[in-house]
Amino acid sequence: MRSILLVCILTAGPFLIAAAPLPASIGAATMAKDGTISLRLRAEGEGGMTGEGVLTYKRGDPRYGEVLRHLGGLKPGQTKPVPPWPDGH
Repeated sequence: MRSILLVCILTAGPFLIAAAPLPASIGAATMAKDGTISLRLRAEGEGGMTGEGVLTYKRGDPRYGEVLRHLGGLKPGQTKPVPPWPDGH
């Protein structure tokens, strides 16, 4: 299911981003007690088009460090906004 949601967001993403200015936040990130990061993401476009998904990164995931740096750090139990990624990510 994670792969399907990710494909939907990544596929629609360029069209949604081109349709509107980048928002300050594209969702929320939460870190579980075990360090797992969950990103609840949302994208909106013209005509009411939307895409939503939840991505989960466990310690040891190849992108874990990149996601944590993008968020500006995150502590267990903390939730914070997810800023948009630069173009090409």
